Amino acid sequence: MGLEFYTSKLGDAVNWARKYSLFQYPFVTACCGMEFMALWGPKYDVARFGAEFPRFSPRQADLLIIVGTITERQGPVLRRVYEQMCEPKWTVAFGVCASTGGFYQNYSVMPGADQCIPIDVYIPGCPPRPEQVLDALQLLQDKIQKGEGYIQKRERAEHEAVKAGKLKVVG
Repeated sequence: MGLEFYTSKLGDAVNWARKYSLFQYPFVTACCGMEFMALWGPKYDVARFGAEFPRFSPRQADLLIIVGTITERQGPVLRRVYEQMCEPKWTVAFGVCASTGGFYQNYSVMPGADQCIPIDVYIPGCPPRPEQVLDALQLLQDKIQKGEGYIQKRERAEHEAVKAGKLKVVG
């Protein structure tokens, strides 16, 4: 019987810690907010995913949950909230209105939050069931662990571009 060692990268350990400490910032604008609030009750126990307590400042959050319809006038505000969040950051579109604009097909409704910020996970439904949201949180945790979040992919691409000499570091 030989001597066995388990090796791991520091990045894997950091991603494991990140996936269980999601500091969420809810951006609630419409009727899906009721279903969103029901999810954070004791019946569904979101605390086991590390995403229990909402933060009320984007500077303290790394998970932006967009709940409800986004109008064209709210787009710049949503973008500013996203830019104020610490990195790495993740986003979830909660419900059909946040994902595609829903049944509102007019000039004032944005056809999905992905028109102004990148979205990592989409949750369908009008309103989505709490079980769907729990599945989406697990999917997001898997993406974080594997380093497949939008920001993580962007950082990796920038790092590879710097190594290849295609991008210069200023500073």
